[in-house]
Amino acid sequence: MPSVLGASLLDPTHLASTLGLLGILAIVFAETGLLVGFFLPGDSLLFAAGLLSAQGVLHTPLWLLCLLISIAAILGNLVGYAIGLKAGPAVFRKPSSRFLRPEYIDRTEKFFARYGAASIVLSRFVPIVRTIISVMAGVGRMNLRMFVLWTVVGGLLWGTSVTLLGHWLGHYAFVRNHIEIILIAIVLVSVVPIYFELRRRTRTVKS
Repeated sequence: MPSVLGASLLDPTHLASTLGLLGILAIVFAETGLLVGFFLPGDSLLFAAGLLSAQGVLHTPLWLLCLLISIAAILGNLVGYAIGLKAGPAVFRKPSSRFLRPEYIDRTEKFFARYGAASIVLSRFVPIVRTIISVMAGVGRMNLRMFVLWTVVGGLLWGTSVTLLGHWLGHYAFVRNHIEIILIAIVLVSVVPIYFELRRRTRTVKS
């Protein structure tokens, strides 16, 4: 267990194969709803789960794997909304927090303001933002029915598409033999929207 919590914490393939299905679901739930999942490998973990499913390491049927991951993501968002609803703005008033940094909050606020209710779906594919946005929706008293609708849509899209992608590509020898490079590429693609947003903000400040 120490190795999992240590150097292997960010290795999604190791996490998925070591912790199994329940571990995968717990990580997905924590990353999407408990405000402590900034460092957890969301997209790459789902990809790794699909890959391991294709290799027979995970024995859960693919359809059930996608469904359970989606449910974990949806429940995570619902818990995050409840936290924001109950704690209110006070949850964001700790600028010295080790994990909840002011720039994370600012980035998510802009994302929320730009895309509105659809941000609940889009944020699924953006690291950090997907960890905060459900709490922010609760703080902002977003209509519960609307929030539930969008979070179900987003959870199903994210949990299914990324897992299926990993499962499909897992049948190719090239992917199996270069899994580390593939996972790094997924992480880089995930942070591209954040990079361009920060770049845009920097230019706006300078002008």
